[in-house]
Amino acid sequence: MESAVSLARAHTDEDVTPSEIAVGVIIGRASEYFDFFVFGIACVLVFPSLLFPFMSRLDGTLVSFAIFSLAFIARPVGTAMSMAVQRRWGRGTKLTISLFVLGASTAGIAFLPSHASAGTMAIAALVILRIGQGLALGGSWDGLPSLLAMSAPEHRRGWFSMIGQLGAPVGFVLAASLFAYLLSSLSNTEFLNWGWRYPFFVAFAINVVALFARLRLVVGQSYAELLQQRELQPVPVSKVLRDEGHNVLLGAFAALASFALFHLATVFPLSWIVIYSEQPITEVLQVQIVGAVLAALAILLSGWLADRVGRRRLLGSMAVLIGLFSFATPWLLGAGVWGNNVFLLLGFVLLGLSYGQASGTVTANFSAHYRYTGAALSADLAWLLGAGFAPLVALGLSAKFGLGAVSLYLLSGVVCTLAALRINRLVEHKD
Repeated sequence: MESAVSLARAHTDEDVTPSEIAVGVIIGRASEYFDFFVFGIACVLVFPSLLFPFMSRLDGTLVSFAIFSLAFIARPVGTAMSMAVQRRWGRGTKLTISLFVLGASTAGIAFLPSHASAGTMAIAALVILRIGQGLALGGSWDGLPSLLAMSAPEHRRGWFSMIGQLGAPVGFVLAASLFAYLLSSLSNTEFLNWGWRYPFFVAFAINVVALFARLRLVVGQSYAELLQQRELQPVPVSKVLRDEGHNVLLGAFAALASFALFHLATVFPLSWIVIYSEQPITEVLQVQIVGAVLAALAILLSGWLADRVGRRRLLGSMAVLIGLFSFATPWLLGAGVWGNNVFLLLGFVLLGLSYGQASGTVTANFSAHYRYTGAALSADLAWLLGAGFAPLVALGLSAKFGLGAVSLYLLSGVVCTLAALRINRLVEHKD
């Protein structure tokens, strides 16, 4: 660990430039999203058969999604632990530990035995490794997105804020492409026996690259001075919640519509189509890959739009559009292959436009001293409430009550976003 930090420090003699920060943000976020999308896709295509052969395909997928949500529960705990580590041993040590645990947990899943060979121990191992992913992701916060947004010119805040969000479509394209290739190249038996394990090995390699790319920035003197100037330093989580917990809640709920759509456009439709449609899996993944490319373009567009109409106004407008989209969900997913494809492509475009500005939209509410930790906690809570349980709840409700229940679930996120933005506006006017 010390050698990694030392090696990174040796290459940080020069000043850190905005372009370097942007590259570090994208690489770091892409590696994290790749890990999570690999797990999410495996919850649909692998774990029901590997770990829950004694259940129906639907029940096995639901249990897999329940395990999927554990990482989002563990994430705030990881944030609290990592902030303590950073205050005592430094930012480089914290990030090294976090990304090592994330990579090791993900690679460990590649060695997971089947239920046929290990019984319930295989399920227990997956639970432990998934919690490890969540704890590590909570510790991976490096402040780069906040620093990038705060360093941007006033009239370019929207553009700079969306850069970190590009990691999501990049991570999804890599994960979905790898699974699509394996499915098309291997028989079903080969894929379930050993082929599915390769994406988890790849995740470890990507994390190594991301580790050195981010360490090069975060342990440098120039980076440390920039954070110091902006007062972006860790403080105890308990203190943030005590003094500015209301801002944590506002930050989380303001982004809820975007985060709810996040897994309803990626992981959930894959599970629904696999269980209830005859559309080939590789075809679904290919459509989602195209959708992710469109989402990346939409994220870029969101930066341009936000600088012209305002980030919060754009986020509110997109929440309304997501609400309208929710009403079309039952009709599209019930209309066969063409409906599935339209749902996927349209969902990804809306996701890009909204998610592009969902991060830190109201974190300006935090006083400078609390912003570093407050922004991380707001993101953790938004993931937990909006995205963490989305695949489980959406699939469970739709299986029992029909696809109309998915519309209501997505609408609840829309209501929360609009309410939070309204409350935030009233608070600002009152101040």
